Amino acid sequence: MARVRYGARTERETAATRTAAARLPDVWSTGVTALWETDPDAVAAVLPPPLKPTGSPLVRVNISEVALPGYPLGAGSVAVAAAHGAVDGWYPLVMPMTHERALTGGREVFGEPKKLGRVTVEREGPAVRASLERHGIAFVEVRGTVSGALPLPGPSSRTDFYFKFLPAVDGSGFDGDPVLVHCVRRERVRRLERITGTVVLRESTFDPVADLPVLRLREITAGERTSDQSGRVAERVDARALLPYVHQRYDDPLQAHDGPPERST
Repeated sequence: MARVRYGARTERETAATRTAAARLPDVWSTGVTALWETDPDAVAAVLPPPLKPTGSPLVRVNISEVALPGYPLGAGSVAVAAAHGAVDGWYPLVMPMTHERALTGGREVFGEPKKLGRVTVEREGPAVRASLERHGIAFVEVRGTVSGALPLPGPSSRTDFYFKFLPAVDGSGFDGDPVLVHCVRRERVRRLERITGTVVLRESTFDPVADLPVLRLREITAGERTSDQSGRVAERVDARALLPYVHQRYDDPLQAHDGPPERST
């Protein structure tokens, strides 16, 4: 009988897949990062417990093109500063990706709020433009001019917070307790430049980052980076406390099973 490709894989095949993943070379991305101060009440409003605001109401946007071999990827993130106990980090609200391949592992393994979208990074001489777009709306756009090189920072790490959960099949909350994930990203930079420019936030029903206005722009930079990440479950969280925030993950709130499922006849 011919090989049935949906059939079970052998232990050797499974081990080979893990080995290949472990041997991936450094993958460098080229992109733009913007950091600004926003309304502290808005930051507090978007953080599900047990996350809490830090002393600085910051928003961080990253818009990058990733040089995956034979599979170039656009990747972005809009995150707010947050703390879990003594750990300071970032809580991403939306992470647009240009390919489904980039969605699967992040959403299913770490609980990342990834969605398909259009990610653009353009440079013509010193002029730079980068944007995140979904449903025909460039809800974040960063534009400006390179104004000089910056000293290269040493290797660094940061913690991103994610909530991993499965909506219940009967529409009543979750199947199992949701978990809070700490994802540690270790990063190296090989080029960094200062950008003099602006951040534009456009109204979008599906990606309402305009609710986090730019009150004071801290910095815009462009650079080349590579990173790796590892995650761990930090704690199980109160399902009732998380449920009011689940709509953050979906374009259609009904996907989150906010109400009882429709009955068919």
